Amino acid sequence: PEVINGRSHQATVVDLSPWVEYEFRVVASNGVGIGEPSSPSALLRTRAAVPVVAPTNISGGGGSRSELVITWEPVSEELQNGEGFGYIVMFRPLGSTTWTKAAVASVESSKYVYRNESITPLSPFEVKVGVYNNEGEGTLSSISIIYSGEDEPQMAPAGASALSVSAAAVEVSWLPIPWNRHTGRVLGYEVRGW
Repeated sequence: PEVINGRSHQATVVDLSPWVEYEFRVVASNGVGIGEPSSPSALLRTRAAVPVVAPTNISGGGGSRSELVITWEPVSEELQNGEGFGYIVMFRPLGSTTWTKAAVASVESSKYVYRNESITPLSPFEVKVGVYNNEGEGTLSSISIIYSGEDEPQMAPAGASALSVSAAAVEVSWLPIPWNRHTGRVLGYEVRGW
């Protein structure tokens, strides 16, 4: 309470965050005004609790062939609610009913890479990331769709031709490689001459 009866010598402070150190001061007031605050109390840490804030900005993708890269924004220290804090990463191929679950014990972590030769390039996965500490498992993020890593292009460009445009320059052209669901989009070409 903001104002406590003058005959009371104690109060309960509510709505504090778990596993945070606090110090307290008491100020006396009367009809004339407010006095000087007391010296601060000794530091007191509130009890630990299960974390309730899930990581945000769940994203990822990219990586190498046979990899699923998952990233997130780490949870700040004041929201970890206790010791033994870490992340729970859950993912499954889109349309599957079985989740794969992994624990990431590093507080500073913001990335998890799952490697498996059976992952098809550019496959969509449902992903959610949660939190835990020594008190138990907390909240999970909402589901995000993340694609596994691409594969290298499986075909060469067709229709390559060269046209001399000057004594020191040749124009080379070719047909673009079409987008392929398994290998992804082509980011660039390399032109070799000899």
